[in-house]
Amino acid sequence: MVRCSQNRAKTRYDAECVNARQAGARIEAREEAEQQAALEASSERKRKALRRTQQAAAEARRRSAEGERLRREAEYLAQFGVLPPVEGESQGELPEGNLPVAGVPETGEEQRPGVLYTDTVPAVDGGNAPVAEPEPEPEPEAEAPSDLASIRDELRRRNEDDDN
Repeated sequence: MVRCSQNRAKTRYDAECVNARQAGARIEAREEAEQQAALEASSERKRKALRRTQQAAAEARRRSAEGERLRREAEYLAQFGVLPPVEGESQGELPEGNLPVAGVPETGEEQRPGVLYTDTVPAVDGGNAPVAEPEPEPEPEAEAPSDLASIRDELRRRNEDDDN
């Protein structure tokens, strides 16, 4: 290669120089392919490392969100004096505490419209559970009109009052 490159004009068509140039080109192409393969392998390793990092970050975010959800749930249940469930503990029985209780009237009692809860007992432990107060019964109105014409007159009067 050194002899061929010293005088290119004379050795341009010399068989040994042509073969040497072709061999040099092949060697250069093979080295370039090996370098390209090494770069591809390096890139693949970097992509795999990036995927592992992203998966670990996603798992950490998921665990953090789950921990935050459990913390909020425990905080919510603590308002009612209920401890959060412990892993491995049976979930069959209700825990003690200020659990909400629905008042169900006896079958003989008269149902009053507008009352959501009947005779609820406020919490004695200072909890913040809501206590429903029964709504007062509406006072009976003056004698309601019974004929259709008086009802129409009343509606017309109310519509005129609303327009003003």
